[in-house]
Amino acid sequence: MEQDERRVHGSSFGAVAAAYAEHRPDYAPAAVRWALERAPGLRVLDLGAGTGKLTATLVALGADVIAVEPDPAMLAELRRALPTVRALPGSAEAVPLLDGSVDAVLAGQAMHWFDMDVAGPEMARVLAPGGILAGLWNVIDNQVDWVAGLDRVSGSAAVGPRDTLSGWRAETADAHLPSSGLVARFGSPEQAEFPHGQRRTADSLVATIATRAGLLVMPGQEKQATLGRIRAFLATRPETARGEFTLPILTGVLRVRRL
Repeated sequence: MEQDERRVHGSSFGAVAAAYAEHRPDYAPAAVRWALERAPGLRVLDLGAGTGKLTATLVALGADVIAVEPDPAMLAELRRALPTVRALPGSAEAVPLLDGSVDAVLAGQAMHWFDMDVAGPEMARVLAPGGILAGLWNVIDNQVDWVAGLDRVSGSAAVGPRDTLSGWRAETADAHLPSSGLVARFGSPEQAEFPHGQRRTADSLVATIATRAGLLVMPGQEKQATLGRIRAFLATRPETARGEFTLPILTGVLRVRRL
């Protein structure tokens, strides 16, 4: 994805901040613990924090969290949901923290939006020696038959390779690296995934998918056709046609250490 396209997609969420807060899943606690287990302490920056999905998990695990989010509407939702958390405007390319002030930088569903040529040095700057950078992604388990069908009918704008168990590792393995040959600020990556799930109905799953960036920037008629196709598929499957069901997802983690 080109830089201009990434910027448009990454800035699209504010228009649906309330829906994002309502429908997007949280993160598997085991995944967050694994992300932090090699950090020198529990001072954590949640970067690109959105509406606070990852922030809430970090708070529950006892981390000392600072949340940084560039979009005012998303930041307002975070502050409403987590009024005791220190939440600041800012971005991965301009982090409003002092040098060496955190032990870990975590990014939930966000690292792929960062300009790593600029963000890499910024994140390294605010990390203490030995600090950890981790990206987390919730991915659907397309080894499950009906989820594989959902993947096929949705199209890449709704469910891309980074959003599936079969694709996320390859799609994110280099997410921490600069794109222009600059010296990498972080060591070799480790990746792991952790079982998770989200209770959904057909309507609420469609509402969740509607908050994805590819759909948010899609022309209205094409978006409605895509969502209609997904809704029709869910109506045909016994797993999803009536009432609540569990969407099988996993939280994938990319973890690297600051050099």
